[in-house]
Amino acid sequence: MQQRAINVILSGVTGTALAGMLVAGVAAASDDSAPSENQFHPKQAVAAQQQQKATTRHSDLGAVKGVEKGAVKGADKSAEKRDAKSKASESASEKKDPEVLLSGETTASYFWDDGSGVRGDTGAPASGKPMQKGMFASPSWPMLTKVKVSYNGRSVVGFVGDRGPGAPSHRGIMLDLDTYTFRYLLDGEKPKSKYHAGTGQGHLKGLKWEVLDWGPGKGKKGKPRPFGSG
Repeated sequence: MQQRAINVILSGVTGTALAGMLVAGVAAASDDSAPSENQFHPKQAVAAQQQQKATTRHSDLGAVKGVEKGAVKGADKSAEKRDAKSKASESASEKKDPEVLLSGETTASYFWDDGSGVRGDTGAPASGKPMQKGMFASPSWPMLTKVKVSYNGRSVVGFVGDRGPGAPSHRGIMLDLDTYTFRYLLDGEKPKSKYHAGTGQGHLKGLKWEVLDWGPGKGKKGKPRPFGSG
């Protein structure tokens, strides 16, 4: 009886142990053969790499297209600016060339009369404007007439602000120029003083004059007339 009881107990223990070993083996086999959720198969890895390359190429193409569009827009804007500058330059050129009402040639002398009494000058300019660079004296043209004078490739635009020359106008000297204009037209230099051009040449022969606008003051339009001729 005692021996039989021992055998029954041993059989139960052995069976339980065997069952535990079987369960552990199955679990181990299951762990070894089953892939983890984070593990990629070779085919999946290749597909992921191809997808990444495609995305990178698409981004690069987008960047290139963006640069090309920016360059085209920049070129268009530059062309528009050049066109605008060209039109502005043309408009400015048109403004610089006003209509010439009358033109001709004469011999010009120079003067500077500010009423200071220097060198015997006691009067002031007949127009009432102060003596200045760009003020000319005419024996007959209306006061404040706008005149362009040219000589040796240089030009000055001034106005009639005084009367003169006197007696020389009867010898064909129909314009008196301020000292600065006279010397500039002669050689591009400045006069020695307001009253002396600083050169032995006292006349400019073949001076070209152009009337751009008749002034509102007293005088006569048309070809210049000698002083006091009426």
